[in-house]
Amino acid sequence: MHISVVGHVEWVEFARVEAVPRPGGIVHAHGTWAQAGGGGAVAALQLARLGAEASLFTVLGDDELGRRAHAELMGAGVQMQAAFRPEPQRRAFCHVDEQGERTITVLGEKLRPLGADAVLPWESLARADAVYFVSGDLGALRHARRAPILVATARELGALRTSGVELDALVGSGEDESERYQPGELEPPPRLVVSTAGALGGWAQPGGPYTATPPSRPIEDAYGCGDCFAAGLTFALAQGLPTSDALDFAARCGAAALTGRGVFAAPLAP
Repeated sequence: MHISVVGHVEWVEFARVEAVPRPGGIVHAHGTWAQAGGGGAVAALQLARLGAEASLFTVLGDDELGRRAHAELMGAGVQMQAAFRPEPQRRAFCHVDEQGERTITVLGEKLRPLGADAVLPWESLARADAVYFVSGDLGALRHARRAPILVATARELGALRTSGVELDALVGSGEDESERYQPGELEPPPRLVVSTAGALGGWAQPGGPYTATPPSRPIEDAYGCGDCFAAGLTFALAQGLPTSDALDFAARCGAAALTGRGVFAAPLAP
């Protein structure tokens, strides 16, 4: 199965702390690490772990961190379709507290893939089984629609509203205002709308409420859970699973992300 992701990459520095510092406070990290992350990278890594032939259409900074992110993702089994721009690689800093909650500070502008990026093999998306659209411009979104199944995140509602592109599924959040979808915001409407609510599960239209999967291992951190969920949903829909089964599979992917460190989710529980 060949599934592509269209989206951005961030170089993420993690610090494990007892609690996020209060205004004027100082905290001491008792563990640090750095990885290539961001919505596009996390989703592509999840798809590669599921056994898909995963391609990431993205843009990277033409600097040491951009090249390092490219090499790391390639080494993890992601097929990189990347354009390099003469800009610094976008970075992020992530505090992880004792409960595993992540708090992110983003440094720099999001490097979105553009439909006009001629170096990217957009025509190959017509041969993909599905595409998960994380970020990009209108041209990139229209290229993504060449695939038989197109899933997108509600994070990019700005581009989606003006596109006239029909989505097979839209994944939003009932807890994050920036990822909240209201009926009627897109025309034509998505065939499936999923609103996630963390440990409470979520709601699908059509389909109604669904339950979250309890983590099968101790929680490490919540980084990337949403994009792992959406990548799992894309994978399941590409396999032809009915909505209820696809949501159950996606919930298992989100739960596995809770039990892995940083961008790396744990294997799915049987």
